[in-house]
Amino acid sequence: MSSQLFRTKSLALLLEEMKGEQRLRRVLGPVALTSLGVGCIIGTGIFVLTGVAAHDKAGPALTLSFVMAGMACVFAALCYAEFASMVPVAGSAYTYAYATLGELIAWIIGWDLVLEYSVASATVAHGWSAYFRDFLGLLGIRVPPEWSGAPFDYAAGGEGFRLTGAYFDVPAVAIAVLVTIILVKGIRESASVNAAMVITKVAVVFFVIIVGAFYVNRDNWQPFAPFGYGGLFSSGEPKGMLAGAALVFFAYIGFDSVSTHAEEARNPQRDVPIGILVSLVLCTILYIAVALVLTGMVRYDQIDIHAPVSNAFIQRGITYGGYLISLGAMTGITSVLLVLMLSQPRVLLAMARDGLLPRSFFGAIHDRFRTPWKSTILTGIFVGTAAALIPLHILAELVNIGTLLAFVIVCAAVLVMRKTNPHAERPFRAPLFPWVPILGILFCLTLMFSLGWHNWLRLFVWLMIGMVIYVAYGRRHSVLSDEAQARAAARPKPGMPSHGIGI
Repeated sequence: MSSQLFRTKSLALLLEEMKGEQRLRRVLGPVALTSLGVGCIIGTGIFVLTGVAAHDKAGPALTLSFVMAGMACVFAALCYAEFASMVPVAGSAYTYAYATLGELIAWIIGWDLVLEYSVASATVAHGWSAYFRDFLGLLGIRVPPEWSGAPFDYAAGGEGFRLTGAYFDVPAVAIAVLVTIILVKGIRESASVNAAMVITKVAVVFFVIIVGAFYVNRDNWQPFAPFGYGGLFSSGEPKGMLAGAALVFFAYIGFDSVSTHAEEARNPQRDVPIGILVSLVLCTILYIAVALVLTGMVRYDQIDIHAPVSNAFIQRGITYGGYLISLGAMTGITSVLLVLMLSQPRVLLAMARDGLLPRSFFGAIHDRFRTPWKSTILTGIFVGTAAALIPLHILAELVNIGTLLAFVIVCAAVLVMRKTNPHAERPFRAPLFPWVPILGILFCLTLMFSLGWHNWLRLFVWLMIGMVIYVAYGRRHSVLSDEAQARAAARPKPGMPSHGIGI
């Protein structure tokens, strides 16, 4: 039993699977992959969560929060890039764990990636809905509150659950349906749509930095860290620079999604590491600049927590900037949603190929579009339902701790793979080994312990649900398990003739 749970999948077998009819179409180059990374990174994190992080967690020290979160991501990104160059197949961290740490850990990370991509998509759909309503409000159009929010909310301070009076979030459902239709059509069309949106939102971010810099008041940066620099192991609601880093970490979710498209890259050994690292470094620089401008334009305790960037311009009398930023935020968040929902079916496809999920459904590739269309539609249904019914902050907190866990496992997997497969071809190698993966583990664990205890509880419940599915289905249908049983059945039993050539 234990040998099955920790049986690994060889690199040769992973590469052999790419030659079958059920493989994806190779159409993405380095620019398209970088665009997918930027498209997924810049969105809800910078246009929405900066307000909450500055107002309630870190103050002007939000700048250092972005640096801290960015450093954790850089170390993890280098490990992702090494694996993506070695194993250019769909599946991302799930595939890497299967090749190094065994089937059980692979299932855990695969289930964790479902949490990251699907629940993050629902979170982003919420953010899109908020900016859509804000943009319509600027035009004098009001969306009824009963059709623009979750029906319940939850407060950790003892208030518990309460009804909000809303039925469900209609705009969030609408954008989930629209993105699903685009994704079923094909990866080339999805990448083209994403590239157009990326250009738009990056232009808006540069507008925020350049124009906003002229309205910065340095007095607003004092005190620089009103909540301190801590947040680690907090018994109550975490506050401080580290707590802010744990929250804005959501802003970096996306660079790892580039690795899920390795099977669709024209030259994955070269282009995927480029896409991962360039998108992460570019976005980190932009984040730090936006954080400086935002906290310099408006005092941290006066920043709007719902639409912080556009509202900062309106507070300073730049009304046209508010319109432009709201439109850019909607576009930017749409591209994040597109890339997240593009990535999730690729992880499910990899798990289905291994027999851990039903291949007939999750492994089905559309004959014409060459996309995993069934799992894409299921992802759209899940995202739309969660976005419609579950509050934003519950979704966002759950995503952060799940993603950090995925990064910890990937960094650990690099350490294992260097030891177990030291001579494997590595077109890209994480530098300064073993310090890069070790620092990645330490930084990510620091951010995990800067989240509240209720996040750990939700993660535990999610993983337990995944273990039930694995025991009930995945363990019994595993391809590696079937192959091992077939080999065992083919072995001659003691006392039986071997049917070999006698002497």
